[in-house]
Formats: sequence, structure tokens, C-alpha cells
Amino acid sequence: MKTSIIYESIKLNDNTYIIKFQDNENIGPGQFIMVWVPGINEIPLSFSGLGDLKEITIKIYGKASEHIAHLKKGDTIFFRGPYGKPFENVAGKKLLIGAGTGIAPLVPLINKNAYGVLSGKTGEDIIFQDRFEKKSIVTDDGSYGKKGYAVDALKDIDLSEFDMIYACGPEIMLKSVMDYIININGKAQFSLERPMKCGIGICDSCSINGYQVCTDGPVFSLNQLMEMPEFGNTRLSYSGKRIKI
Repeated sequence: MKTSIIYESIKLNDNTYIIKFQDNENIGPGQFIMVWVPGINEIPLSFSGLGDLKEITIKIYGKASEHIAHLKKGDTIFFRGPYGKPFENVAGKKLLIGAGTGIAPLVPLINKNAYGVLSGKTGEDIIFQDRFEKKSIVTDDGSYGKKGYAVDALKDIDLSEFDMIYACGPEIMLKSVMDYIININGKAQFSLERPMKCGIGICDSCSINGYQVCTDGPVFSLNQLMEMPEFGNTRLSYSGKRIKI
């Protein structure tokens, strides 16, 4: 278990925060750490910043995430890792597709050749839009950008222009993106979000068709996902029961 002192906490909206802390570990885009809250739980969080000052972006969805989100400068963060397989950061034009905080692990991939598709339920869910020079924004309710889903934004984009497509967010969104691009552009990498307890391939809570998202992923290629019938259909609950997504 590692510890670090919080350098800065930034509030993005009512339930989303950026936490910055010092760590000299060499980390690839898309990798994650398991952040421990003593007496509560341990949860996986990916990086939105990879410099000497590491940056995680967290949305409050339970007691552990609420505790981490409210850490202040000078507080201590407990974590282990990094874990997982990172994105392959290719040269050329990139299309980055993120829903809500799913855009966070894609932020380190942003450069002048990156085009962003940001989606959310409402305008409140859209973050990091200022990091992109070129972007499309869609929301379920139409409160910001165009009304629609991430896949709807793709219909106005020539996908053949991009050397690689990267996507992260809820699995239903990723499945819709995969189904859309499957016959248009085969160069894509997806970061999966599944329940995760150990982060090292032991507990099996994040399994998908024999793969462990924590060790074999969280980044998978389009070809890999095409061979996973569970993708976008079923997953394991925290109790270990297989449920429909």
C-alpha cells in the first residue's frame, strides 16, 4: 500500500472532483489504481493526469467515492497499483469518445490531432470539454450540445479520417459505439468499466468471457470485444450473481 499527500482538490460540479497527488510511478493512459478508504472500501480509479503530479477524477456514487472526492490539500490518500493494460497511444488523428467521467482516462491522450465526443445525461455530466480544440457534445436531455447519445454524434463524423478510436464509459454506450463502427473502422480501443474488488485477477468479479478486466484490460481492442458475447449483455454483480446489463 502506498500513501501520498493531496496536493490539490478541484470541484468540477456538484458530484465530480479532481484529486491531485504526488507520485513518481511511470503510468500509461488507461491504467488504474485501487484507492483504499480505511473502514469503508477500496475502489478502482483511473488517471486523468500522468505527470509527476498524478490526477484522478472521481464522481460520487457511494461512501468510498464520497470520502475520496472530499479529500483536501494536506490529506493522505492510500492506494496500490498501477494496474491494468494501458491504451496504445498511436500517432496521427485520434477520436476520443467518453461518457461522463469516462472521458477522464482519455484525457492523457489529448493532443492537437484529437477530436472529442463527450456525452452525458445532462450538461452537468460534461467535463473536460475545455481540453479539446475540436469536439462534439451530446446530452440525453439536450441541455448542452445536441440531444442524443454518443453514437448519434458519430453519424456526423467521417470515421475513416482517424488513425485510432478510443472509447470509455458505461458498457451500454460502448456496445452501441462498437456496433456502429464495426463495419466502418476497425481500429479502436475500448476501456471497460466493471465491478472490481481486487484489481489483480483473483476475485473474478470483473470477468468477461474468461478475461479479467483488471489484468487483461481494462483496455481491449475492437476485435477482442467482438469475440465476447457477454459484452453489453451481462455482468457479475458485487455479490457474484450474473445479471443483465
